[in-house]
Amino acid sequence: MIPHEAEPPGNLAPGDLVVARNRKWDGGAHWVVPGSYLGEDSHGWWIFQPKGSFISRPGAAFHARSDAVLLVPRTGDYVATFYDDTYPGDFRVYVDLAVGHGWNGIRPGTFEFHVIDMDLDVIRSVARGVYIDDEDEFAEHQVRMEYPRDLVDRMLRETEQLYQAVKAQHAPFDGTDAEWFRRGRA
Repeated sequence: MIPHEAEPPGNLAPGDLVVARNRKWDGGAHWVVPGSYLGEDSHGWWIFQPKGSFISRPGAAFHARSDAVLLVPRTGDYVATFYDDTYPGDFRVYVDLAVGHGWNGIRPGTFEFHVIDMDLDVIRSVARGVYIDDEDEFAEHQVRMEYPRDLVDRMLRETEQLYQAVKAQHAPFDGTDAEWFRRGRA
């Protein structure tokens, strides 16, 4: 595995292309989502993923039906994608439990952000409220991909903390994303 920096390179600037690349614990490819860097705040780094972006993973690909905003947090084992009322689906907040956050500068104005997706998700849905998803996948992958026990325990603790934060609408799950949507659409 190639080492990456935990924080973005110093030359990352608003408007730069950032391609978010997720992979699984065993190194298998997962989602690839392009966007443009918006800026940072006390929560982390924000990336605008506009409607029409080509999103793919092995076995699936589509053009985004609405804008989204991705938060790469300063701390925590997750990334969060926010959707607003323009999203035709049910999600408003989709938190992927993830480790191994890292950045690569590809060339001036173009960067990649990498994480290892740990299966578990915390979701705020219009119809279902806040819930934890993919617990079955997490249990299966613990065995098949041989997750270390300390990592399993860490993911379970982080999932519960994120569930409570999303449910209580604690920052950054309190509407903070609205300003970043505004900036992305400006």
